[in-house]
Order: sequence, then structure tokens, then C-alpha cells
Amino acid sequence: MHRRTSASATFILVMAAAPIWAEQLQPIRVSESGDHFVLGQTNRPFVVWGVNYDHDRDGRLLDEYWIDEWDTVEQDFAEIKQLGANCVRVHLQLGKFMHDAQTPNAAAVSQLKKLVKLAEQSGLYLDITGLACYHKANIPPWYDPLDEQQRWAVQARFWEAVAKACSGEPAVFCYDLMNEPIIAGKEPTDEWLAGPLGDKYFVQRITLDRRGREPQEIAQKWVEQMVAAIRRHDKEHLVTVGVIPWVFAFGGGKPLFYAPDVAEPLDFVSVHFYPERGKVDAALKALKAYDIGKPLVVEEIFPLKADHDEVELFIRRSSTHTDGWISFYWGARAEELRKEGSLSAAITAAWLERFSKLSKEAKTGRLGEP
Repeated sequence: MHRRTSASATFILVMAAAPIWAEQLQPIRVSESGDHFVLGQTNRPFVVWGVNYDHDRDGRLLDEYWIDEWDTVEQDFAEIKQLGANCVRVHLQLGKFMHDAQTPNAAAVSQLKKLVKLAEQSGLYLDITGLACYHKANIPPWYDPLDEQQRWAVQARFWEAVAKACSGEPAVFCYDLMNEPIIAGKEPTDEWLAGPLGDKYFVQRITLDRRGREPQEIAQKWVEQMVAAIRRHDKEHLVTVGVIPWVFAFGGGKPLFYAPDVAEPLDFVSVHFYPERGKVDAALKALKAYDIGKPLVVEEIFPLKADHDEVELFIRRSSTHTDGWISFYWGARAEELRKEGSLSAAITAAWLERFSKLSKEAKTGRLGEP
């Protein structure tokens, strides 16, 4: 596919005197050309440079402590801003947001509104990712026994509650329907969640039994139902779904959730990339498969399988056709991590410092190969 001029390059051409990340947040929308983000009603390109704020250093998810320890959230948002980020991706657990199959949790919805206001005051946009079942202890006993139709109905009610709470808020960048949804294989299963990573279950099935349906048909119907639930209350904020790049994992193929019919209701592409050591070229080739003419965001990236230099190279080389990158922040600054003395903490500390340094280039739209 022929790719438009990158958002970074376009930014240089149209850059105004005022900074792109003004404290007075303007809603982010897709450009008239449909292939990059712009600020408000202007034509000024916006490049996402953010972090996943999914859990703290003890592994607790945000909605497990954000009421009792609100001062921690305020401090972390200030630190995220200091890193040079303009976006925070938060992950909301369905079990924390639904009292039962019909009723949203009013306290959780109220706290989400409070978080949106904090984001606005901090000059940060929110990527609100929903329907999480990361901690099994927070999955309500009534949820998993539901059949596919009933489960989707609950998921739609979750999104109605979130969209109703966030409609009209300039600090909301987007709604991410679910983290890394997958389709059941040819054989039925009785497990909604795929295997764990540590104590967390990040990957979730949207069906247990294909019943002769093609995966694309299932994905299309689910996306349409979730987007329709959001649009009943919020016509403006962007919608996406963060996916595993199976094209990279399998060494080929075509995207499922970003196939033409499935992706039609989605405003932009979100894909999660962890480049492997010595395979930056392969990762870049796979990323191009998700360049479908919509804005493209690498919604998760971290030096998990490659060193810092290779991950930076991936970011720089992908900037010609990518409109944002979202890494991770787990509630500890680089200097705090270095005091821990562990190898993993040192790796994270070094990456946070590099992320902060790269943010200066991202702000001016000059990410590219050095």
C-alpha cells in the first residue's frame, strides 16, 4: 500500500510557533485524509508518545488502588508528564466496573471521571482500554458462565457506562475495546482466557465456539456491537482495538481485526510490538501489514526481547508510517529503580531515560534514523 507522508514529516512542514502539546488540551481526531491524527479543528498533526500505566511496582492494577491511594495516582501522572509523555494508557477491569450483568459500578465510574479530570489538569490524554480480566480474583462468578451473546451484552453495557462518563471530555484520546482479543480455534474450548504472563491474563477470547463461522465474521460482529454501544453516548472520541501482531509471530499472513470489513468502524490501528534481537527488519516488515490507510499506533513497546538500541532503531525506522508509540511506566522513576539493584530494574530505568530523551524528538516531529 502506498503510505502517506508520515505524521512526523508533515509536522515539520506545518509546525506553528505554539507547542504541539499545549496544556489546554484539544480533542484528537483523525485528519480529513484519514491517515494521521490532528489537534482539534486544526490541521496540526499529533504524534502519540505515551506509556501504559497498567499496574504499579507491586503488580496491582490501577482500579485496585485508585480510590484508596489517589495521591499515588496524582504523583504518577506528574512523573509521566515529566518523562515527556502526552498519553497514558489505562486498563479497566470489567469485574471492577460491573456490579452484575446489568448494573455498572457507580463508584468505579465516578473514579474514572476523576481520572479524566486529573489527566486534563496534567496535560495528558487517556487511552482507555476496557474489558480487562487480568486478575482472575476480580472476575465475578456470574461472568464466565454466560454464553457468547450474554457476555457480549455485558461488554457492551460496560462500554456504554464508560462512554457516557467520558463523552465530551477533551482528555480522552480513545477507547480501546479490549486488550489482545483472540478467536477460539477450530475446536471449542471452555476457557475465556488464554495462558497467563506471571499472575496476569492479558489475552482474552471473544468466543469459545466458532460454530462453523469464520474468524473474520466473529470479529466483525463483535467490533460492530462494541462500537455501537459507545456511539450511543459518544460520537466523537476515537475507537480502536489493541492486537497481537500475529503477522510478526507467524512470519506472514494478514491481520484479522484490521481486515477491511472488521476495521471499518475503528478509527485507527493499535498493535503491540516487542522487537526481537536481530529481527528489527522482520518486525518493520510485519508492522507494514497493519498500515491500512488509517493512523497506526504501536500501543505497546518495550525492550523485552531486544536491547535498547534495537528498540530505538525500530521506533525511528517505523516513524515514516507510524503515528505513535506507547511504552510502559510502573510507578517508579529511573532513579528509584536504580536503587533496587536488580537487573530488570536497571533495564527499565535505562529505558525510561531513553524514552524521555526520545520524547524531545517526538515533540518536534523529528523522529527518524539518527
